[in-house]
Amino acid sequence: MTNVLSFDVHLDLSFAEAIDALEAALKSEGFGVLTRIDVHATLKEKLGKEFREYAILGVCNPPLAHQALSHRAEVGLMLPCNVTVEADPAGGSIIRIGDPDIFLRSSGFDQDPVLKEVGAEARRRLKAVAEALAGS
Repeated sequence: MTNVLSFDVHLDLSFAEAIDALEAALKSEGFGVLTRIDVHATLKEKLGKEFREYAILGVCNPPLAHQALSHRAEVGLMLPCNVTVEADPAGGSIIRIGDPDIFLRSSGFDQDPVLKEVGAEARRRLKAVAEALAGS
């Protein structure tokens, strides 16, 4: 379930059903979807290329985002948290939830105790989302 960059979950659900399941699991952990990039449609429109159903969702937990941004505004470069959903060519769908620890470490923000605490809470909640999806 854990990849180097993300918590990965394979679901035996269609692409649309996987997004619905993801949004419900995110909501239960206080996250909402702020943005949705339809990669499939964008590549078709901009390049005339076919690509499987694939979306990048920008998700946010407002209290955690507020705490992080109030402490250090430049942390906004890492927000919202990215989650991808794609149709698996072998069947079902794959959800990848970015691991906040990786992004904190790569930016050096893991040396800041406040951001480290916020990141740990975001990680705990996002991992819970992945576990809920994997158990469904």
